[in-house]
Amino acid sequence: MPNWKDILDELREQGSTHDIIRRKYLLKLHELTGRNVIAYYSGFLQKKIRELQGELGINDNDKNGFMTTIHKLDSSKGLDLILHTPGGEVAATESIIDYLTKKFDDIRVIVPQLAMSGGTMIACAGNKIVMGRQSSLGPIDPQFNGLPAHGILEEFKQAHEEIKKDNSKIAVWQPIIAKYHPTLIGECQKAVKWSKVIAKNALEKRMLKNNPNKKKIVSKILKELTSHSITLSHGRHLSDEKCKELGLVVESLENNQNFQDAVLTIHHAFMHTLTATPAFKIIENHTGVAYIQSMQSLIVQTPNHQ
Repeated sequence: MPNWKDILDELREQGSTHDIIRRKYLLKLHELTGRNVIAYYSGFLQKKIRELQGELGINDNDKNGFMTTIHKLDSSKGLDLILHTPGGEVAATESIIDYLTKKFDDIRVIVPQLAMSGGTMIACAGNKIVMGRQSSLGPIDPQFNGLPAHGILEEFKQAHEEIKKDNSKIAVWQPIIAKYHPTLIGECQKAVKWSKVIAKNALEKRMLKNNPNKKKIVSKILKELTSHSITLSHGRHLSDEKCKELGLVVESLENNQNFQDAVLTIHHAFMHTLTATPAFKIIENHTGVAYIQSMQSLIVQTPNHQ
């Protein structure tokens, strides 16, 4: 008969009710498709806390989460990556893309609601993207302290052109330009170029690898996704239809009712967890292995059968 400590250990391994529900439906999706399932969820919609902003986005800590959840998975079964993120650091995004694409030859990125900026870059690294009518990707434009790098470069160019035509405009632009860090323009230029290279490589090496019009389609996608003057806002939501129009390989979530129900049930379970618990980021697979970042602590959960 289990003693008090045995029961406590079992409770900790099983997790909260939220954990049990999430894992139940992650496993159901795996049973439906026969594929590996990993969900990556950020609580950016629920945890609007200044101190957490850097952690809510894609960062280098996430690599540990992916390593934890991918360990012992059979990579030959492919990966269904359920993605919900506001984006994040360019370097971390590139590193995660490199890691995932080396581990799996077949990646299907599923976006139940939002995969913005760096999330869009990760989606572009998949063989295909699954989106519903409610799903959105976003522009690929690096941010500096909440400001789009593209926007900063456009503003600087505008200032240069206006001052060149009329020196009296110096008085207007001087207090604006004075706020810029001495290396900001150069850093913005590098970040914009870097993000384009990552997206271009991702699309050419996998999603559009065998498309005879690859170069033309990739050029169109990059022009739309990386130009602030076209997208107008870092927060611009690009629908499934818009993404298809751009040339991305997008499959409609509504094509299969059972698959849609399974995905959206998982989405709701994660959203409930992020709303009702201190967790602000969860990376979890269909076997119950989870890497959970919480406002209280970091939790790594692995079931007994692992």
